[in-house]
Order: sequence, then C-alpha cells, then structure tokens
Amino acid sequence: MVQTRKMNESFFAKLLKELNVAGELVRARQDEKQGLLDEFDQETKRFFFGRISERALMSSVKKTNNELSRLDREIRTNMSKARRAGARSMSLVSAQAPVRYRATLSGLSGGGKKKAKGKGKRRKTARKKRRR
Repeated sequence: MVQTRKMNESFFAKLLKELNVAGELVRARQDEKQGLLDEFDQETKRFFFGRISERALMSSVKKTNNELSRLDREIRTNMSKARRAGARSMSLVSAQAPVRYRATLSGLSGGGKKKAKGKGKRRKTARKKRRR
C-alpha cells in the first residue's frame, strides 16, 4: 500500500507560535521605544522653557541613550528569532512537495526517485595544429 508524505503539524504549529511571539515582542519594543522618545521630547521642551536644569537634562540624555540601545538590541534579537523561525517553517513546508503517482490498470505507478543519467564516455576531439 502506498503511503503519502504527511507534515508534522505539531512541529509546524510550534514554529508558527514561536514566529508569532517574536513578532509581538518586536512590536511591543517598538511601542516602548516610541514612548521613550516622546518622553524625552517632553524633557527637552521643559529644558527649553527653563523648568529643568542642564544637569538634569544631561542625566536624562544618558538614561535615554542607554534605554534606546537596550530596546534596539532586543528588537534586533527578536527579529533574528522571527527570521530563523520563518526559515525553519519554510523549509518544513518546502519538504512537502507531492510525489507523483498514477493509477494504471495494473495498479499504482510512480513514487520512485528518477534515475540519474549516467555520463557516457567523453569523446576527445583532435585539435588542429596551429600554423606559425
């Protein structure tokens, strides 16, 4: 009896879940970064109008830069995780190419691998002598 190829659905579901989680984390960190940038914009306005000192703004700059680099690092990490999960799921799906079968009067045919064409003897051609 002929068996068709079946995809491992639980593994595929796990890959999709991993991809989804990584995508959600990227979006969450982007929102967090936007909030941080808005907050710093408010601080610069407060400094411009003289409500906070330059020293306070300097400490805010340092804190904001550290936080921005942390968020960028997390975004890149989660993008990498999503890329890897996507590549694994694509390779799993690509491996599911159907095997061709045909129904004949004598039964089913097909399913075997194609025979590789053997390389025959290579003919050597005589080269013409060069005139000088």
